[in-house]
Amino acid sequence: MTIRSAVFFDIDGTLLNHRKELPASAREAIVQLKERGHEVAIATGRAPFMFEELRRDLGIHTYVSYNGQYVVLDGNVLYTNPLDFPALEKLTEAALRNGHPVVYMDHEDMKANVPEHSYITESIKTLKINRFPGYDPDYYKGRELYQGLLFCSAGEEQPYEREFAEFDFVRWHPFSVDILPKGGSKAVGVAKLVERMGIDRERIYAFGDGLNDIEMLSAVRHGVAMGNAAEQAKKAAKYITKSAEDDGIWHGLRMVGLL
Repeated sequence: MTIRSAVFFDIDGTLLNHRKELPASAREAIVQLKERGHEVAIATGRAPFMFEELRRDLGIHTYVSYNGQYVVLDGNVLYTNPLDFPALEKLTEAALRNGHPVVYMDHEDMKANVPEHSYITESIKTLKINRFPGYDPDYYKGRELYQGLLFCSAGEEQPYEREFAEFDFVRWHPFSVDILPKGGSKAVGVAKLVERMGIDRERIYAFGDGLNDIEMLSAVRHGVAMGNAAEQAKKAAKYITKSAEDDGIWHGLRMVGLL
């Protein structure tokens, strides 16, 4: 079957509502998209192991994870962009001096450099996943890591931003920021997939709500921000649909003419 269009969905606050539940209308919308010959993909900041059940449930085998650093097409790894090791080692040393925990993440697991910390507990539990970082302060050594998590209060990431030009820092929780390779984004991951799939830019759609969706929403021809999206994400999008709580996926797909 010829692919008509490709539609990329963020997970948290987009496919899933604030209770981390998939609305029935979103599930039905994805079923109909696939029946009509559209390619349905996920574009998330989550690690692959954090949404494996959702992928199985929806029959989705193409995804952009780690905000563009680990990209999979039809179950096969297409592109990876690991963190710079020397810079990560220096950041770890600085974070330890400042009392800021770090979690290291590859495609299979995540490990913290401290045994426990309230900031890790509070932020990770909001994802409502059946996985919690174990303790391994040397996990960053000798392996490719695609994202890190730095745990600090709002504003405390600014010294790291000034010191570590190799990374981008994107806040996703009051106690945590993503550590990404400089210039890495969902937009880059989506571009890698679109190039390989050979789909015209006019037929690329993306739905998102967060700060890590801004580049993606502005890069694709049809960017759709959820009604619950951050204002910066709404400004980057061409369309604004209803919230994830109010059948936003269904209404957004109707808005752009895919359903």
